Amino acid sequence: MKKITIAIDGFSSTGKSTIAKQLANALEYIYVDTGAMYRAVTLFALRKGFINEDSFSINDLVVNLDKIELQFEYNEAVGFAEMYLNGENVEKEIRTMKVSNYVSKVAAVPEVRYQLVKQQQKMGEAKGIVMDGRDIGTVVFPDAELKLFMSASPEKRAMRRYKELIEKGDDVKYEEVLRNVQNRDYIDSHREDSPLRQAEDAVAFDNSDMGLKEQFDRIYNLAQRTINA
Repeated sequence: MKKITIAIDGFSSTGKSTIAKQLANALEYIYVDTGAMYRAVTLFALRKGFINEDSFSINDLVVNLDKIELQFEYNEAVGFAEMYLNGENVEKEIRTMKVSNYVSKVAAVPEVRYQLVKQQQKMGEAKGIVMDGRDIGTVVFPDAELKLFMSASPEKRAMRRYKELIEKGDDVKYEEVLRNVQNRDYIDSHREDSPLRQAEDAVAFDNSDMGLKEQFDRIYNLAQRTINA
């Protein structure tokens, strides 16, 4: 069967990773969470003190990029590949609000994007891959056979994220999560290098009022039609 590249872009907390994992499992494709890669770089910057609420030393981060080794390792217990930073499993730590508050700033650094895009493109050379992020269909794989662009209202996305964090035991307020979603939307859409935008040939999906099963069924059918075209 023909293998294709599936690029899923969109705003934060639209469920890109969820649908990408489901789709990759159903198609027996490789799944790559590019957001986890940017989150891991952000965690590195936070640990080194390169970024905080008062300042961001971009130069310090850039000159230390060669000290960052990123790797996905499949965890059979959870059913997906987890993010490793310099040999350490950081999957849980990169999902915290602390990292979320800074990841868009780190992802806006051209040198960071250049390094990670090179890695992402290499991962997808053999096709049979589902990759989600902000610039997959526009920059990483502009020739992807299937491109999706996910959106939902900021309020709906914030509530989903809030519930996820509460379930994990994080002490957060809905208002804080909503501000984070809105701030990330602005930064992601207005950065100079590879801003978040819908590719001209991407299929738009607003899942504000769409259940997970309906969303998966529609996207899976679309993927099958693209593969069999």
